[in-house]
Amino acid sequence: MNAHSTSAVPRALVIGGSTGVGSGIVTGLASAGYEVHVLSRTRPKVAHTGWTGVDLNDFGRTQEALSGVTDDGISVLCFSAAVYGSSRKKLVDTPNAEWISQVNVMMHSLWLALQTCIPSLLSAPPGLIIGVSSEVVHNAGPGRSGYAAVKAAASAMLASVRQEYNPADLRVVEVLPQGMVDSPGIRTRRAADFDYSGYASPSAFEAVSEHLGLTRGSSDNGQALVVQPDGTWHTLASAQSPPSQSRLL
Repeated sequence: MNAHSTSAVPRALVIGGSTGVGSGIVTGLASAGYEVHVLSRTRPKVAHTGWTGVDLNDFGRTQEALSGVTDDGISVLCFSAAVYGSSRKKLVDTPNAEWISQVNVMMHSLWLALQTCIPSLLSAPPGLIIGVSSEVVHNAGPGRSGYAAVKAAASAMLASVRQEYNPADLRVVEVLPQGMVDSPGIRTRRAADFDYSGYASPSAFEAVSEHLGLTRGSSDNGQALVVQPDGTWHTLASAQSPPSQSRLL
């Protein structure tokens, strides 16, 4: 049974919402009144979420998990899953397995999520898709060719999907950090004494996701919202591209 017809509480699905930016989005959507379900490999640190454990490299299990959540209806889909790799490295030095995992997790799993979730999003319009983007989409840079390529492809996929629907039925908004975000994945690639004071916290994404949950992207459809460490944001069209995080290898 589709929960849209039986419950006044809207539901949201956040893929990759256990830590990092995704966890901030989970909290923001919950503050906007959503029942939030997370699909991720590890259990979410945010206690008020429902959770299904899944490795997005396993397409069969991913499809099963997506179908299990959408059977009950969702109003918002957020895709925040990412694979960075162990360190920055030249393309010729990047293991094929790392590239394949980036494609599996950040592109093919997004494709599966859109195919599975869009019908549910359309059943109680307007549905909202939130894609977590990156400055690398706009800047590229050495040492992260795979991550840049897949993130750019994912952004193009979302832009294409947005143009397939009337905004009264489905809206698509991207969010991305102005700079680096302190997350468990980042910490595995930094020295033990690294100073994170210049990094944003995942909580910086709470306000923008609460806003998007409340408005269903009514004023932001088709926009990329650049989130500052203090939680404020601006559209990419209204300012310069976020600063590149590239560096020489």
